[in-house]
Amino acid sequence: MRVLLQRVSHASVTIEGVEKSQIGPGMLLLLGIEKEDGEEDIDWLVRKLLSLRIFEDDKGKMNRSILDTGGEALVVSQFTLHARVKKGTRPSFERAAHPYIAIPLYKKFTDALETGLGRTVGTGEFGAMMDVALNNDGPVTIWIDSKNRE
Repeated sequence: MRVLLQRVSHASVTIEGVEKSQIGPGMLLLLGIEKEDGEEDIDWLVRKLLSLRIFEDDKGKMNRSILDTGGEALVVSQFTLHARVKKGTRPSFERAAHPYIAIPLYKKFTDALETGLGRTVGTGEFGAMMDVALNNDGPVTIWIDSKNRE
């Protein structure tokens, strides 16, 4: 399971001209699920995201977590995070999970994140063509892969 985390001052998802979700300060999480992912990946990743100190304290140091700041989260499915581009010029997505695997894991991930945050998490719509808008704060952008925990 891969996440591209972006610390944002605000972010939103619009589908077919209708805004589905929007958040204020917090994290935009682009989530890629691969065939081998499971609940242990969700547990590890959610714990990591909730404790990651990427928000500034009074002295301007990244020393506070999303829990410390009361920040919001927006999760957008992003199978292209598992693209392979070693051969040719067209990306291969063979490692990305099929929807019958990915959709339940996406739901479990968002549910676990909501439980950990104690608040509703904004989402996109799995498989939809989405317009994602964000104001990257910092900018802070971090890549996290549950298969690379060391």
